[in-house]
Amino acid sequence: MSHAYGGQDENESIRTLHRAVDLGVTFFDTAEVYGPFENEILVGKALKPHRDKVVIATKFGFKIDPSKRGVGAMAGVDGRPEHVRAVAEASLKRLGVDVIDLFYQHRVDPQVPIEDTVGAMADLVKEGKVRALGLSEAGADIIRRAHAVHPISALQSEYSLWTRDPEGEVLDTCRELGIGFVPFSPLGRGFLTGKFQKPDDFDAGDFRRALPRFSPENMTANVALVKLLEQMAADKGVTAAQLALAWVMGQGNFIVPIPGARKIVHLEQNVAAADIALAPEEIATLGNMLAPEKFAGSRYGTVGAWVSKK
Repeated sequence: MSHAYGGQDENESIRTLHRAVDLGVTFFDTAEVYGPFENEILVGKALKPHRDKVVIATKFGFKIDPSKRGVGAMAGVDGRPEHVRAVAEASLKRLGVDVIDLFYQHRVDPQVPIEDTVGAMADLVKEGKVRALGLSEAGADIIRRAHAVHPISALQSEYSLWTRDPEGEVLDTCRELGIGFVPFSPLGRGFLTGKFQKPDDFDAGDFRRALPRFSPENMTANVALVKLLEQMAADKGVTAAQLALAWVMGQGNFIVPIPGARKIVHLEQNVAAADIALAPEEIATLGNMLAPEKFAGSRYGTVGAWVSKK
């Protein structure tokens, strides 16, 4: 709503967020870097009347250039303890809340021991400013080291039919330690919906234009795979997006995907996907049919490549 994909009118965003609450959605995810800063303000404003019904998660961990917007505002990572505290105080004010329900480190800072970062996050829990801690895009070793300092409640990483990096060691670690797994971009940054056929389908400032999978030649190849998803979805009487979400949720009961939706119609479709039950053989067939190695292009290119570092 405020970052990377073009944004939209604030009033329309608030209507969408209110509709989500009406539909029973209880978990909302934002971050200081979205905008930057604008999305936390939006989420806080929209959810203020419903604060007792919802869980609000936000993320820190980037150096932010406030003179720039969108992805361009990301100027590296920062996991220093003093930065953790400063960001938490600022996020509390922007959200307009007394406590952050779930506070994630957005990306691991390789220059700062995870024990130091999580130690500072744990201090915020002791002070009542944060309820639970999370990590994002962290590897299994980092997760274990962090969890030894303070229980990690959630790991947020990209996961979908076409991005399955967490499978194996990371998901196994989450299962073992009782950590919830929160897939971001569970619809492949919108591509698995079947809506996008070529780069020109994206707005001029859309972050996806800079990603290898969305280059003209790669999109042409990848669209053919999404057609298979659409056909299987049609056979079940659901949308491609709903089937893709059902596949993600079918990977485990500790998995809670966070599909982004700016429009109410898409939000309603996403919520309905929670009622789709796939048989094990359907999950396997879909997973094999759209295996990540069949898609053309890497997850990140030179633009934003550092963002994917574990």
